[in-house]
Amino acid sequence: MLNNKIISIIKPYKWKLLLVVFVNLISILFSILTMMLIEPLVKLIFQGELSGLSVIGEKLMKLVGLFADLNAPRRSLTAIIIFVVVLFLLKNFFLVLTQWILAPVRSDVIRTLRSRMYHKVLMLPLSFFSGQKKGDVISRAVNDTQEVEFTVLSAFQTMISALLTILIYVVALFTISYQLSLFVMVLLPIAGVIISLISRTLRKKNKEMKAQQGVLFAHVEETIAGLRIIKGFNAQGHAESLFTHTNETLADLSRRVTRRGDLASPMSEFLGVTAVMIILVFGGSLVLSGGTDLTAPMFITYIALFAMIVNPAKNIGTAMAKYHRGLAVLDRIYEVLDAEEVIKSPADAVQLHAFEQEIRIDDVSFSYGTADVLQHINLTIGKGQMVAVVGASGAGKSTLADLLPRFYDVTGGSISIDGTDIRHCDLDSLRSLFSIVSQDVVLFNDTVANNIAFGREKVSEEEIWEAARVANASDFIAALPEGLHTALGDRGLNLSGGQRQRISIARAVLRNTPILILDEATSAMDTESERLVQEALDRVMQNRTTLVIAHRLSTVRNADKIIVLDGGRIVEQGTHEELMQLGGKYSKLAEVNKYQ
Repeated sequence: MLNNKIISIIKPYKWKLLLVVFVNLISILFSILTMMLIEPLVKLIFQGELSGLSVIGEKLMKLVGLFADLNAPRRSLTAIIIFVVVLFLLKNFFLVLTQWILAPVRSDVIRTLRSRMYHKVLMLPLSFFSGQKKGDVISRAVNDTQEVEFTVLSAFQTMISALLTILIYVVALFTISYQLSLFVMVLLPIAGVIISLISRTLRKKNKEMKAQQGVLFAHVEETIAGLRIIKGFNAQGHAESLFTHTNETLADLSRRVTRRGDLASPMSEFLGVTAVMIILVFGGSLVLSGGTDLTAPMFITYIALFAMIVNPAKNIGTAMAKYHRGLAVLDRIYEVLDAEEVIKSPADAVQLHAFEQEIRIDDVSFSYGTADVLQHINLTIGKGQMVAVVGASGAGKSTLADLLPRFYDVTGGSISIDGTDIRHCDLDSLRSLFSIVSQDVVLFNDTVANNIAFGREKVSEEEIWEAARVANASDFIAALPEGLHTALGDRGLNLSGGQRQRISIARAVLRNTPILILDEATSAMDTESERLVQEALDRVMQNRTTLVIAHRLSTVRNADKIIVLDGGRIVEQGTHEELMQLGGKYSKLAEVNKYQ
């Protein structure tokens, strides 16, 4: 019944789970002892004496007799009732102890799953997320992991308790009457098969529901991110229409899953009560006809014990429904956890401690699936050089830059740093050589200081201020309400584009790496912001090897080498003057940009 995913999750807690089983057994034994006191109670009430008890009944009365005089009927009745209360108290004490032991297990499983999901998100290549909706991945990491606790772990806990209860009670029933119990053993599997048939389709349906929930989550995330555009284009109606359609589809799937799951509990109860009635007829006939040595008081005890199985059986039905729903959720989580980490450090990785000579790009090609993005690129970037890559949108400029720190792996050719293929390098040491400033500035919901010092530890405030000064950011940071300690909010949207970019440059300054990648770092800015950012970039590029991706050719006129990409191929290369004299693609781009 348990699949490998569940086993791998609960394996670290096997000793605690064994303790839970043991404590559960004690609780169940106290419950059975309570039920076994029905026989002496019935005898005492209807016959006024305790003679003719079963072996178990006599032993229980000897135990009660240690604390009370059983010769007086009234005292005997009071003593038995007090004994019942004590046994119930002990039963519930051990039941609560079970929950107390399991509570940290459940919370720790979810904590571990979330941590594994987050770690995996950090480790997976960017190509994985290009085929996934971000909202759906977030839904799996947050909602689906929580659902595991509500379904799989809850069901597992219920099944441990319920199965143990049924097992121990069945043993007790066989002790009382094997004839009736053999008859019961025919009824219980029939009920189990019916409940199983109800639960079987829940896993598939719940997986569909969770996938749709991910789509809805992604739509909400896109709506919040693109709210300015939605409002600007008066597209609220369109966005709401898409949301309504997705929401209704999700509600319909949820309705079907809930109805099928809810059917398990009443069906279990109905089958249990039906079984009790059948046993009453069959067992009652045996007692009345004298076809068994079962006495009337013990038959009542037997019925009471069997009735105690109904609730656990009902709980198993509900738990099975939850379990199948939870497995669908777990499948979605493991689709991420089992995804291949195609970009990782090799076992015998080379450590890169510095950049001394050159970056060589030899006959490099790259494809997204079947779409060729780069074809047969050959380029050498010497230490201290500024190399610019220009071309129309979609020419492959940013992709070329992403290949250097191995955000993607080449599909043909090789890239080497100081003669070492980067695929043979330790990934952390490789990326420690690069700083990146892109047009899509990423700021975190944290203070200005922590955003500038991101990825660095034990950085002094003086170092952060110096980085901000180099990046032309110190003046506006000083004017913020709490200076460096001002919280930026979500993605730093309370700052202007130029201010966000200068904080991003300050981060690169503080990182102080030998290689700098500038990907459209001055795009979409007003003249003053562009001037301040360009001044900051000019300072940062000093004594560094720089790869510049640019649309605005004014920013690359002083490059040591300019590469012109077209359709994923290098069609021209040289200095600004050489390319202008050539009169080819570059000069046409310059004319379009009005920088000739």
